[in-house]
Amino acid sequence: MPADERLRWKTRLFLALVIISQPLGNLSLTVGMKHRELASPGDYLTAIFSPYVAVGIVLLIVWLLSRMALLSWADLSYVLPLTAVGYIITAAMGRLVLNEQISVSRWSGTLLIVAGTALVGMTESRTTPEESRPSIEEVRS
Repeated sequence: MPADERLRWKTRLFLALVIISQPLGNLSLTVGMKHRELASPGDYLTAIFSPYVAVGIVLLIVWLLSRMALLSWADLSYVLPLTAVGYIITAAMGRLVLNEQISVSRWSGTLLIVAGTALVGMTESRTTPEESRPSIEEVRS
């Protein structure tokens, strides 16, 4: 498989990982933190080590690391709008899983995100092979 094709597949894989891990991590944190009272440092430690919160923390660490990797080889203008799909998934999970009431204006904003994401998704994904990337010194000057 040519290097460019491998980079495209890697970008798609990490994009999916970023899009899925953030909403699931946020959902897990929300479920774990609902109805908790955090009055002392001990309460925070207890919360961190509860199963749902711990899974949420791990998923958000996966999200951060995979997003960092993704941004290291794909254009920021391509990555950020496409990863915004995670916000749509988060809103849908809030409604379906947590039974949250979401206003019309919030759904409208979510639909605007969908439209913007669709526009960006129709563009060519540009990735820069490592050997042709500018160095930090070149970027600073």
